[in-house]
Amino acid sequence: MLKLKSKHLSSLRAAMLGSAVVFSMLGTVGASAQEVPSPTTVIATVGGENITQADLGYALEDMGEELNAIPAAERRGFLVQMLVDMKVMAQAAKKAGMSDTATFASRKAYLEDRALRRAYLQDVMATEIDQAELQAAYEETFKDFEPKEMLRARHVLVASEDDAKSVIAELDNGRDFVEVAKEKSTGPSGPNGGDLGYFSEGDMVPEFYDASRALEVGAYSAPVQSQFGWHVIKLEDRRPSTPPAFEQVLPQIRQRVMVKKFEKLVEELKANADIQIVGASN
Repeated sequence: MLKLKSKHLSSLRAAMLGSAVVFSMLGTVGASAQEVPSPTTVIATVGGENITQADLGYALEDMGEELNAIPAAERRGFLVQMLVDMKVMAQAAKKAGMSDTATFASRKAYLEDRALRRAYLQDVMATEIDQAELQAAYEETFKDFEPKEMLRARHVLVASEDDAKSVIAELDNGRDFVEVAKEKSTGPSGPNGGDLGYFSEGDMVPEFYDASRALEVGAYSAPVQSQFGWHVIKLEDRRPSTPPAFEQVLPQIRQRVMVKKFEKLVEELKANADIQIVGASN
């Protein structure tokens, strides 16, 4: 029997699931939240045949991520024109007798199966995922989370060691670090008082990180040289990192739960089906 590696199978199923639900999420492209058109709304006619809002959703479903290359304001027009082109060519193919060929019949059977699969999944996955299930998935995802040390620092970046020593002299005489950074730092964080926010090992060049980590909270460093120039660093805080908040990763968690539901559904359906794959190797 033909087998796919689990990671490839999961990726494939995630893609299949995504294509199945994209119509329900994005089928109203170009409409406002207050004015969602009916799927039967006619958006164009070609040779007396209607193109509807539902067709627009199906076109969006087929395009998927490829549509990201088109500016958002132009996507609806692009899809409508694509549907018009498709309808024109389909009508020409019918006139040429191509709808009666074996090739068309074979392709139609495949597309019918695909459409039925998407319709079935859209119906099955339409139910709202339970909040407790999402919370459980979030906890499972981050159960092995290992916190890293996070440092928050400010710095004054100057061109030379002498300039850095001059900064330190001003700080020793009681000048506020934030004001000195605003006045003298040449780095992009200067206008913000030299604030670099929180960072961990690997986020900064080694010499800067090492010097920051060696400080006590509230202390400032001797001149520190890096590829960017000379720094005077003040350590503002240190704390362990924490997992991202539930709300921050909710879209990814929801997608993961849906993929697992999909995988379970597929496995149950396959378990009750007579499947024979001809010529497949183990």
